[in-house]
Amino acid sequence: MSPALSLSLTNPICKSQALPKSTNRENPCQKTPSDIKLSRRKLLNSTGLGLVGGGLSVAQPARAEPESPVESTSSRMSYSRFLQYLDKGAVEKVDLFENGTVAIAKIFNPTLDKIQRVKIQLPGLPRELLRKMEEKNVDFAAHPMEINQWPAILDLLGNFAFPLILLGSFLLRTSSTNTPGGPNLPFGLGRSKAKFQMDPDTGVTFDDVAGVDEAKQDFQEIVEFLKTPEKFAAVGARIPKGVLLVGPPGTGKTLLAKAIAGEAGVPFFSLSGSEFIEIFVGVGASRVRDLFNKAKANSPCLVFIDEIDAVGRQRGTGIGGGNDEREQTLNQLLTEMDGFSGNSGVIVIAATNQPEILDSALLRPGRFDRQVTVGLPDVRGREEILKVHGKNKKLDKGVSLSVIAMRTPGFSGADLANLMNEAAILAGRRGKEEITMKEIDDSIDRIVAGMEGTKMTDGKSKILVAYHEIGHAVCATLTPGHDPVQKVTLIPRSRARGLTWSIPGEDPALISKQQLFARIVGGLGGRAAEEVVFGQSEITTGAAGDLQQVTQIARQMVTMFGMSDIGPWALTDPAAQSSDVVLRMLARNSVSEKLSEDIDLSVRDIIGNAYEIAKNHIRNNREAMDKLVDVLLEKETLTGDEFRAILSEFIEISAIKIGTTPVREISTIVQLLLSH
Repeated sequence: MSPALSLSLTNPICKSQALPKSTNRENPCQKTPSDIKLSRRKLLNSTGLGLVGGGLSVAQPARAEPESPVESTSSRMSYSRFLQYLDKGAVEKVDLFENGTVAIAKIFNPTLDKIQRVKIQLPGLPRELLRKMEEKNVDFAAHPMEINQWPAILDLLGNFAFPLILLGSFLLRTSSTNTPGGPNLPFGLGRSKAKFQMDPDTGVTFDDVAGVDEAKQDFQEIVEFLKTPEKFAAVGARIPKGVLLVGPPGTGKTLLAKAIAGEAGVPFFSLSGSEFIEIFVGVGASRVRDLFNKAKANSPCLVFIDEIDAVGRQRGTGIGGGNDEREQTLNQLLTEMDGFSGNSGVIVIAATNQPEILDSALLRPGRFDRQVTVGLPDVRGREEILKVHGKNKKLDKGVSLSVIAMRTPGFSGADLANLMNEAAILAGRRGKEEITMKEIDDSIDRIVAGMEGTKMTDGKSKILVAYHEIGHAVCATLTPGHDPVQKVTLIPRSRARGLTWSIPGEDPALISKQQLFARIVGGLGGRAAEEVVFGQSEITTGAAGDLQQVTQIARQMVTMFGMSDIGPWALTDPAAQSSDVVLRMLARNSVSEKLSEDIDLSVRDIIGNAYEIAKNHIRNNREAMDKLVDVLLEKETLTGDEFRAILSEFIEISAIKIGTTPVREISTIVQLLLSH
């Protein structure tokens, strides 16, 4: 071995720190034979010398590869304990990672008598630590953090992936919807959402629609026109372009449209007015164009628009004025129904329960040639509707549909259908195989007044409620023109602690002044009974609803019906009675201050006179009222016949009139029924 090579084996720095047992402790700088037995490659790497062209030359030192902290670390050590080892000189080497926050140290553990590699979490890289490691001649090195470029690239691509996909689908949808004459909006926003049936199978015909004979007659003409247009064309008639169905909710407007589609057998489009409106500008008008393009392609056909008031409201009442999206949709609808291009073979049927808010241009002939009113059914119509909805119900032999129709004035077709369904549910709950009149009566009470509440216990409140309800019944019976009492009950329903039912003798299409005044007297009978029987200081809040009703009737008598000393004037603007908020705000107040004061005085006079009559009825019939209250407290429910039979025992029979039937005749009928 050359001298140069032997010199390179000498360690220039002889450390005085504690060494392991394998080191020669007498001469720390002298290597043991096992340390000298190195391979040629390790020898060259350790000395930093290399052989070039057969001679010796100085080579660059080999770059130390940092060892993996996880694989070579045997344990963790706290920073304070690491400083103790550093002060004792037991630290040989320190590798710093992650910007000097993590250190891998090679230390000599005297307890285990071996060298360990430990991981220390450093609080940053303080200068004091660097100074101590320099003083102790510790070999330390800082290793740069390895940065993997692929996650950053993947994150960047992920951020752009969704916009690129969205843009691609946007362009694809746009190209697919750009059909000649069709909508030019992406994602099919401009396409109509109407349900289309080439061969309508609605399952409804005119036989399934009852109680609206006048409307059925109008629509039968349209169906005949669609089936045999040549018969009408021969005399110069043209098919109506539009039919507007007007009426309260639940009267069968949508059912009529289904019946027309089922009878005519032509293509049928059905949608709601709200389906035209979107937040995006131009979508509604585009959907109208698309709907009528499809309808013209399948003409002759029917287009049914339910709740057209959602799009057909008067223009100029919106916030955006003429640029409002809804108004642009309405303009397009007006153009399609009767514009320059015409609209042949397409019949538009629309339904609404607020015709007063529709735009006048939409209601003119040429767009909607006919307006068909679908009102509440009369007693005969209600009976026919009950027959339709009672086909699939098991009814007891004692159930009379005509009696049910008499007891349900003001019920729509939907109400009657709900009544029969509630009765069927109640019969099933009670374990009955057939629906009886008991279930029908309870269902009517539940629909009109609400669910049955907890029965009252005996006490002052129950007695007061009994006198209150008997007061209603007595005043109603003794006042000419009032409807006959049908039932008096103490069973609570909803917020009412007791109820008094009256049934009209006939449909109240026209109501006289006498009948209205009689209703006011009957409504004040409960408060009059409280005051006469218990005193002024004992009147309760139970008459709050009664007072609201009688006040409304009295004010309508003065301001709408001209039934007062003021005269036959209409003292209110019809727009003020509208259900539309905008129309009520724009309603003109045509009543002067003096006339307004006269109206209030007339309303007060009507209610005051009625209240005096009610108190006189209570004072003059205290004995009969006491008897009726005793029976009502015992039975909790009195039918109209039972009530009139007891009342006739105390009052002169000829003085009582119930509708057009004297009480004497009713009493005779009741006695005959009881005798049998």
